[in-house]
Amino acid sequence: MRTILRLGLVLMAAMFGTSHFASAQTAKIKLGFAKCAHCLPMSLIPGMAKNVEVEATGFNSGNDVLTALVSKSIDVAQVTYLHYITALDKGFDVVAVSGQINGGSECLTSAKLNLPPEDWAAFKATVAKAKSDGQPLKVAASRGNAQDIHMRGAFLKQGVDPNKDIQFINIPNPSDHLAALQRGEVDMICTVEPFASQVRLAGAGKHFVLPYDQAAGNLTNLIVTRSDVIASQRAGVQAVVTAVVELDNKLIADKAPWIEVINKLTGLDKTVATEALKNAAPDPAIHRAQTLAIAAMMRDLKYISKDISAEAEKNIDYSFIEQATGKSKNDLGY
Repeated sequence: MRTILRLGLVLMAAMFGTSHFASAQTAKIKLGFAKCAHCLPMSLIPGMAKNVEVEATGFNSGNDVLTALVSKSIDVAQVTYLHYITALDKGFDVVAVSGQINGGSECLTSAKLNLPPEDWAAFKATVAKAKSDGQPLKVAASRGNAQDIHMRGAFLKQGVDPNKDIQFINIPNPSDHLAALQRGEVDMICTVEPFASQVRLAGAGKHFVLPYDQAAGNLTNLIVTRSDVIASQRAGVQAVVTAVVELDNKLIADKAPWIEVINKLTGLDKTVATEALKNAAPDPAIHRAQTLAIAAMMRDLKYISKDISAEAEKNIDYSFIEQATGKSKNDLGY
């Protein structure tokens, strides 16, 4: 009986080709995302994606997610526009296929600084005095993430050189930002939600500014993959992007699942999660013009070594969100 079955399979493969049977198998995609308020909804994708088996893994930071993607440990990654530019500068094979959620950045100051919110003049005066006293202002972020670049771009636009006028403190894991402010190790921190709301609600820091007055605006998250994954698993990538679009639409209508997933995956209570979502905006579009502006800003900040605007534009593939939304790329940020 087994011989007959085996012979039948061989004959069918000969008739239809092995590719038919390969495509009939459920696609498998390894997905990576970072642990932040606007990233954590990606953990819901495995339950929403159709005709694909998604294995989702959370990482401490977008840097870790990008490393996993370029080392081929995962197939699709939720990173940021800034990681996308950094990867292209280093010559990595990354392709942007969808936006996800924007926002999530906030600069907070220690109470002892007594800095009025949104008062850039007071901030610049404080920076200048601290520098002249030989004790530059200590400003922390997770180096290389969206909040770090948002902060640096906003500072530079206000005439504060983040490489010369302050002392930058790198705290890689955003969950450690609260303790750094509480212990007085830093004067200001630019962090990501929900940790920004955690800092405020705990009284460890005061709101200074949402650092969106720079080339990146509030653009944060981007879904990227590699060209080899698109070539070998296009249907799987499409299923993930379609699920991201569907998830964004759900989160716009109802934030309850979002609050639940933040609470579940970070242990932070729902009050913090609810507060965090005031600074988050679901958006699956890929904003091309701003991507090129971000690349220019990152070069000015010396985060990248060369002009990669041509690569940044070439490596955006709108076809996946066009299919997922039924809209043209001109309506999706092109």
